[in-house]
Amino acid sequence: MKNIILTLALLIPFSGFAQEFPNLKSTRQDEDYSFLKNDTINKNWYKTMKFLPINESKSAYFSFGGDIRFQYFYAKNENWGNGDQDKDGYVLSRYLFHSDLHVGKYFRAFVQLQSSVVGGRIDPSPVDANPLEVHQAFADFNFINEKSKKLILRAGRQELSYGSQRLVALRDGPNNRQSFDGLKLMTGKENMSADFFFTHYVAARDGIFDDKSNQDRQFWGSYFVLNKVPLLKNIDVYYLGYKRAKANFDDATGKEIRHSMGTRIWGKSGNWRYDGEAVYQFGDVAEKNISAWTTSINGGYRFNSIKFHPEIGFKTELIRGDKTKDDSKLQTFNPLFPRGAYFGLASVIGPSNLIDIHPSISFEITKNIDWIIDYDMFWRYSGNDGIYAPNTSLIYPGNTTTKKKIGNQLETEIVWEPNPFLYFRLEATWFQAKDYIKASGMGKNIFFTGITTQIRF
Repeated sequence: MKNIILTLALLIPFSGFAQEFPNLKSTRQDEDYSFLKNDTINKNWYKTMKFLPINESKSAYFSFGGDIRFQYFYAKNENWGNGDQDKDGYVLSRYLFHSDLHVGKYFRAFVQLQSSVVGGRIDPSPVDANPLEVHQAFADFNFINEKSKKLILRAGRQELSYGSQRLVALRDGPNNRQSFDGLKLMTGKENMSADFFFTHYVAARDGIFDDKSNQDRQFWGSYFVLNKVPLLKNIDVYYLGYKRAKANFDDATGKEIRHSMGTRIWGKSGNWRYDGEAVYQFGDVAEKNISAWTTSINGGYRFNSIKFHPEIGFKTELIRGDKTKDDSKLQTFNPLFPRGAYFGLASVIGPSNLIDIHPSISFEITKNIDWIIDYDMFWRYSGNDGIYAPNTSLIYPGNTTTKKKIGNQLETEIVWEPNPFLYFRLEATWFQAKDYIKASGMGKNIFFTGITTQIRF
């Protein structure tokens, strides 16, 4: 609580700049403050922090920023009552600070440090705890960097995020964001862009400055985005390759080489929004051939003429699970590097072997306050496969019962963003365990609640 009060006190001076800098992003490396080069009239200390020239022509400059987040969570019957239980809740603190150096039009270096600290949590995982690390450290070589076209080579430790973050995400929900070591070539021209990359996953360790490339987990691929497509608006087409030395599924264990081919159609039309995606996976795990897929539809309609502008949303996913035990095939879908909080911050299960139906409604209470309510219903896609965490670790095997119903989840949250620098969230989740969960473990209902305070500058 003392940390939260101190942070709020420090934030007061920033509120006056809210309208001047509305472009703070979750991916801080995508921010551009070069426009401040010509701002000589309204100079102040914050603008100096964002654009600090180091030569007379101002072609070379530093930019600094950060992100501080405090969270308190309480969970009753965590993991459906299995294992040790924390009766007092726990606190998560995350600190992200970066320095961004631009030298002319053709070179840029970006460094970001991350500290993720846990207090009061029983046996925290690397997703929660990572004391102090170099989260990102890369150099950009801008062969072409214009408004209408670009050709940029990025080398070093970096975040990867694509599409709706179903397969490649920042993992911003959990306390410790994820990154990769490698090379990425970014290209673009007018209404098309494409990335090509080859990386190793960065494995989090419990020491200071000891995170290293995980040679056992390679990740490569290409991602194309087409904008302003007639009728469809936007189309993503991608290939993702993944190699893991030690995979552990319900019906396969060993070396995994998996290829994912996918497409996504998304956009807005009037009051409607839509996002549809389909992915097919092939490859092998040990001696088993992979044949897995997923498809999802996520849409919504916003009533702008009604008070509070309610939006009705609907999402459904079919995510393949393994059909037959002890055969030569593995049909379990691997979500690769998804959002850690895939179905809400309670993060009960991950997107493998699932059927998910997810209606929701949201209200714009004021310009800066939103209220969201959603309801999720889960079934196993295959009664012969288990359920998995977001990182594909097996939670329960598939042979505990033939029942497929996992449970129902009701979640609500209130989000307040008074300006681009400040973010507050109050949330609560109730998960009702059903037949499969009750047959596989303690089977207790879960209640999860938390509060988040965040500043970006």
